[in-house]
Amino acid sequence: MNSKILFQNIKKKKSFLCIGLDTDINKIPESLHKYQDPVFEFNKQIIDATHDLCVAYKPNIAFYEQGGANGWLSLEKTVSYVKIKHPDIFLIADAKRGDIGNTCNMYAKAFFENMNFDAITVAPYMGEDSVKPFLLYKDKWAILLALTSNKSASDFQFDNIETNLYEKVISKSKKWGTEDNLMYVVGATKAEMLEDIRKIIPDNFLLVPGVGAQGGSLSEVAKYGMNKKCGLLVNSSRSILYADNSANFAKYSREKASELKSEMEELLQEYIK
Repeated sequence: MNSKILFQNIKKKKSFLCIGLDTDINKIPESLHKYQDPVFEFNKQIIDATHDLCVAYKPNIAFYEQGGANGWLSLEKTVSYVKIKHPDIFLIADAKRGDIGNTCNMYAKAFFENMNFDAITVAPYMGEDSVKPFLLYKDKWAILLALTSNKSASDFQFDNIETNLYEKVISKSKKWGTEDNLMYVVGATKAEMLEDIRKIIPDNFLLVPGVGAQGGSLSEVAKYGMNKKCGLLVNSSRSILYADNSANFAKYSREKASELKSEMEELLQEYIK
């Protein structure tokens, strides 16, 4: 999926919502534990309830890896379900991979060929050769960690000799790919910094976590980060997934997602002419 198609989906759905499938077996409703695969059943019901409100899903791979072989099976079933039922959805593997080139070749094969994700999050610390393998696949994306929303981001990302490290990462890496295969993670909790980031990468899409449970402001993200083609995928995970813990959890998840989608529709009308 290229940026043109992604923007078309955003306009069609009037939403730039990405729902993070950070599915914790210990947090899902007790009623689901009767199923052979409770994690997949939870994901399936979330997807059925929200697919028309979002343009992307983002499974956090750690929540599946911790379950061993069964966890990977739940992930594979989730990916297949999305691809078959809703092929217009942009599917992100939140895997944060980052290693030397020959290892990343294998990561790219795993997530792009075997599991058919559209994108994968990548830690660019080891430089260009650790990112390039992900950029060799047509209509697939590498989403580089740039300015993250966690409390310890300042340990390294704001090291300022001549320029902040996160700005150097963006400036250097933007030459490695294009607007159709390179995206950046920028946390919603640092929304005002999006203005300076847009001076470096005016046209690339940004994956923005931190709205919802982490306290980021959607309106501030749009104010500073939206471009003429939207250029944003705003992720919400816990506040949607765990809006309710009853057997009717999917209904409440839909209501929460619908609230965000409605706000996004208004912001698109305001900023996209």
